[in-house]
Amino acid sequence: MNALECIYKRRSIRKFSDAPVEDALVEELLRAAMAAPSAMNLKPWRFVVVRDSERLERLRKVMPFGKMDAGTAISVCGDLRSGRRIVSENFWQQDCSAATENLLIAASALGLGAVWCGVTPLARLQKAVSAVLELPERVIPLNVVLLGYPAEEKPARTQYDPALVSLDSFGTRWEKGNS
Repeated sequence: MNALECIYKRRSIRKFSDAPVEDALVEELLRAAMAAPSAMNLKPWRFVVVRDSERLERLRKVMPFGKMDAGTAISVCGDLRSGRRIVSENFWQQDCSAATENLLIAASALGLGAVWCGVTPLARLQKAVSAVLELPERVIPLNVVLLGYPAEEKPARTQYDPALVSLDSFGTRWEKGNS
């Protein structure tokens, strides 16, 4: 599968089989995540892999949109404790989002299903997830990605809409062949 096919194939999967995800696949997802771009190469991302069934249940209880029964979760967090403060505090969300998208695409390429459950910017949710994951101060959870072997299948797609694209200035409609 080429890169574009993999991107189009990536869909939010919310039903998972009971089969556990092997350590080697989780490590491959983390490698892909850490291949993301990062402002000034500060790499503020930190990852918490959750497999303990009790902790997964606690996550489900605190996350309003994360109730799916997945055997593995990976929380992508921003570490604001080090690095250049002005950069890390202002760009950690972008860096961690890029890492998350890499993780999601890699999951799709490896035959896994995944769903991105947002945490930041909701302070109440940040606090609850931080408590479940025992995060230190200034390590902030951006999201929790639930993953496993999919128990549902969704067709590949794109949500491309040329009406959302402008050429040269906002409101000048983009059309193929007008450049």
